[in-house]
Amino acid sequence: MEHGFFVAVFIFLTAAVVVVPFAKATGLGTILGYLLAGIIIGPYALRLVTDPDTILRFSEFGVVMMLFLIGLELQPRELWRMKDRLVGLGASQVLATAAVFAAIGSALGLPWQSAVVAGLALALSSTAIVLQILGERSIMQTDTGRSGFAVLLFQDIAVIPILAIIPLLVLPHLSGQIATAEAHDAAAATEPGWLLALRVVVSFAGMYLAGRYVLRPVMRFIASTGVREIFTALALLLVVAAALLMEWLGLSAALGAFMVGVILADSEYRHELESDLEPFKGLLLGLFFISVGMSIEFAVLADKPLLVLALVLGLIVLKFAILYALATLFRLRLADRLLFATLLAQGGEFAFVLLQFALGSGAIEKNLSDLLNVTVALSMTMTPLLLLCFDRFVAPRLGRQPEEPGIPDMGDTHQKVLILGYGRFGQIVARLLHAQGFETTLIDHDPQQIESLKRFDFKVFYGDAGRLDLLEAAGAGEARLIVVTVKDREHSNAICQMIKRHYPQARIYVRAENRNHAFDLIDMGVDGYERDTFRSALYLGTLALIGLGYAPHRAHRVTKAFERHDIEMLEKSVALRSDEEAFMSHVRQSRVELAAVMAADRGEVADERAGIWQTEGDDIDKESRARSE
Repeated sequence: MEHGFFVAVFIFLTAAVVVVPFAKATGLGTILGYLLAGIIIGPYALRLVTDPDTILRFSEFGVVMMLFLIGLELQPRELWRMKDRLVGLGASQVLATAAVFAAIGSALGLPWQSAVVAGLALALSSTAIVLQILGERSIMQTDTGRSGFAVLLFQDIAVIPILAIIPLLVLPHLSGQIATAEAHDAAAATEPGWLLALRVVVSFAGMYLAGRYVLRPVMRFIASTGVREIFTALALLLVVAAALLMEWLGLSAALGAFMVGVILADSEYRHELESDLEPFKGLLLGLFFISVGMSIEFAVLADKPLLVLALVLGLIVLKFAILYALATLFRLRLADRLLFATLLAQGGEFAFVLLQFALGSGAIEKNLSDLLNVTVALSMTMTPLLLLCFDRFVAPRLGRQPEEPGIPDMGDTHQKVLILGYGRFGQIVARLLHAQGFETTLIDHDPQQIESLKRFDFKVFYGDAGRLDLLEAAGAGEARLIVVTVKDREHSNAICQMIKRHYPQARIYVRAENRNHAFDLIDMGVDGYERDTFRSALYLGTLALIGLGYAPHRAHRVTKAFERHDIEMLEKSVALRSDEEAFMSHVRQSRVELAAVMAADRGEVADERAGIWQTEGDDIDKESRARSE
């Protein structure tokens, strides 16, 4: 049954809404739910959509944006901290797995070129599936999560040279063929491999220079306009432009998006870009998984069921064994080894890209490509089931070991502090904490302020601190402490309520605009607050007293007594502010008490002349006596 584009999208979304929540509720997981939805509506079940290509190209944009967001996370500092896992574990996995599968393919009679392509394609795991599982389980910071991410990252990076190598692996009897319609990524297959490699290098160099010297001024200008939707449009434009450039090169669109993300990883606009694209990525990734479910060639499965079953089991078992062995060499604990190997034992979405590109380049036969495609797709559907078996049968025997963090990463020894708003108030807080060695991340909506701060090596990002997605991207979930210094009372209150609701682990300290704002913050139960000009006004008052002839120590003591009295009055009046009569009575009584305290201080002339400093305890006792008289 053929439908128009919008009808097909309606069917996809309906299948997702119906099947995915059910799969999640029954413990199968969201990814398997998407895959099942694709199988149900696909050409081999209900046949509601018989041409998965109707949506596949559209949904591939989800993978493109996922790689862009991954690239945004890859700051040079983070890459350096991951170098052992990234190069050691990641490179070892790709090379070892590709070598094993290539050797098996050659032993089974495949041409060595096709065996190498098959080995490289099967060595890759599903970034989309594994990262979503790591995120859903909140285990990204465990040994399993960090090791899995390092391997996936190396695999994603390795796709670039692999795509450059494939045109050199053309089968002799296919070297004269033109890329077929099925292989839309093979536009460059007819040109020499070295020329394609040169174009890739030149294009990436151009992207880097443009990102450094063109994109940032453009983003700064757009941010200064304050039109948020245009910034979102710019984020989408960057991803689409990178995808078009890669398609012109005959490469995967996701690679270009990944490179743009890496180029912008140390940009102050990184978190704003990430939070703007996150909703698009999640929905489109879901459509991508549905398309994968639809694209499973059940005709190949029906024609050669035993062969396909053997290939799927062989892929998972051999890959699991290699991953487990490498995890053992890198001294992961038993539970982490098992979970790590289980998570990455499937094929990946980039295998489809590599196989299509290889098919168009003449490096692999179509029947072998179809067989490997269905093998990879079925292995991806097996991952949630394997994980379900791990949770129910393996994890209980290992206790809680898989969920416990491994050895802490020594690069994270600083306690992370998030400072929201960097005006004249927030910058003093940030400088004090920064001087004490605390890692501070700043968020501000003023592009000029951000540009100024970059010169002083502060970690600062552009965006509205009231956006939950931006706080999440900035690391609020891991922050030990969040300081809110935005001036507007209503905006500040909304931010504090959001933090209390979504990040209960973080202590909250807030700039209060005035006494009424302080009342709001006390009601919310923040950990600390400071009125905007209170202490600076007190200090100026102290200087005024000294100018009027008070001894410095007496002026400071009087100011301290006034400060204690004012704070005590404010805290006591919180419960009375809704009763105007009781509140005013309390204010009048407080004024009488303050006058008594100040009068008692003026009676201590002998001590003043003797230059005797009173302790704070003595002052408090004196104030209590003055109030009781």
